[in-house]
Amino acid sequence: MLPPLADVLADAHVVALPLTTRFRGLDVREAVVLRGPEGWTEFSPFVEYDDEESAAWLAAAIDFGWRTAAPARRDEVRVNATLPAVRPEDVPGVLARFPGCRTVKVKVAERGQGLADDVARVAAARAHLGPEGRVRVDANGAWNVDEAERAIHALSPFDLEYVEQPCGSVDELAEIRQRTKYLGIPIAADESVRKASDPLRVARAEAADVLLLKAQPLGGIRRSLALAAEAGLPVVVSSALDTSIGISMGAHLAAALPELEYDCGLGTAALLAADVTEQPLLPVDGAIPVRRVEVAPELLERHATDPERERWWLDRLERCWQVLDDRV
Repeated sequence: MLPPLADVLADAHVVALPLTTRFRGLDVREAVVLRGPEGWTEFSPFVEYDDEESAAWLAAAIDFGWRTAAPARRDEVRVNATLPAVRPEDVPGVLARFPGCRTVKVKVAERGQGLADDVARVAAARAHLGPEGRVRVDANGAWNVDEAERAIHALSPFDLEYVEQPCGSVDELAEIRQRTKYLGIPIAADESVRKASDPLRVARAEAADVLLLKAQPLGGIRRSLALAAEAGLPVVVSSALDTSIGISMGAHLAAALPELEYDCGLGTAALLAADVTEQPLLPVDGAIPVRRVEVAPELLERHATDPERERWWLDRLERCWQVLDDRV
């Protein structure tokens, strides 16, 4: 059962948070933070997503704010650093925001850049971490199979932990996994899980070795746990450039998983130049705690969007609530 729309909107705040470094083409991250009976929660689908896709993000917000969290198996979660498509000389400064992180996820295949840029950035990350660190790369599905094969070969000397979403489709992932299997570099799936009508297809097709789970796009903690159990593959819990509230949702998901082999992509509050809480979920000694976040009213006010953007977001939330209500 959905809570009444009036209850969802009763304590809703639309914020715009600046980023420290341009990421996913964004300089500012907008979000709606809501307060339910269980605490603060978040609705922040990217602006280009339609209402049908965005409704899953609202389902996740309701799941976290209106329902008791799944039992936790751990009280902290180890996280990776996230390295945007910056110049090699900027790598140490970015990674300094992630103290104690032993793993870094490097963005590659950035529009307007080439493979040489990716190699230089990954080389800088490996040099910064040293031989004991873990380096994973994320192409966000930007390569075709031939491009992915060339890139994986070029990046393989840097001892990659895995390559995330090298190609866009499940069939392409299956092919590139077979082409590069002899290199021993696992293939991870993100968009092929969270943006798919059938998120388990990638596992059934043996197109990936690792699954990325993001609580908001997948409809919440409970649905994500069910997907992980059915897929039967190792998982990495990641964020969608959330505020610390959304990061808290991801941390509760990670804490509830029976096994957690990989460091999680939940350190991205370090990419925000501002947050909605005085105690953001930033990495300390390479981990974040599993806890609810309390917002600071003065920060909500300071980072509130203008009235036009507020109306845009609240109208969008209402439409997504209607999508969910029509499914009941």
